[in-house]
Amino acid sequence: MPVKLIRPRRFGDDRGWFVETYNAGRYPELGVAVTFVQDNHSMSRDVGTLRGLHYQADPNGQDKLVRCVRGAIWDVAVDVRRGSPTFGQWVAAELTAENGHQLFVPIGFAHGFVTLLPDTEVEYKCSNLYAPQSEGGVIWNDPTVALPWPLPPEGPKLSPKDEILTALDEATTPFTYDGQPLEPLDA
Repeated sequence: MPVKLIRPRRFGDDRGWFVETYNAGRYPELGVAVTFVQDNHSMSRDVGTLRGLHYQADPNGQDKLVRCVRGAIWDVAVDVRRGSPTFGQWVAAELTAENGHQLFVPIGFAHGFVTLLPDTEVEYKCSNLYAPQSEGGVIWNDPTVALPWPLPPEGPKLSPKDEILTALDEATTPFTYDGQPLEPLDA
């Protein structure tokens, strides 16, 4: 499955708006044909809080459907499938509470984001339960990936776990290429 940018339709009036953020009947038509079993919610106080780049190996691999419910993030998916012609390449999108966009990140991609506004909240659905023995990741500033993170001058705020992730060429990414190269997100 490819990485997908999803723009749920909002129905608004003078009271505000309504949006369906997930529908098991409709999302397969959008290319998101997975069953979600866990929802996560994070809050980051400071601009420049960087979470990632994370993945979870099979048999506990996780597809993720990410959205920002307060504030704004720069959300990124990096192809970590060995043998992929787009290995190490990435796509990114700005997800905000205002635009309501979602990023679908399939198994085989490292995922991360950086906050663009204070007190940002992110929610994401996962297709598998969290399994600490299966987690892995790639260091945020890997020069071969060369992500242009929109960071404040003082740099990112990282967790101790994220500070010690390895470079992509040193990571033991357990994913193999499935024949679907990474494609640009539709504009």
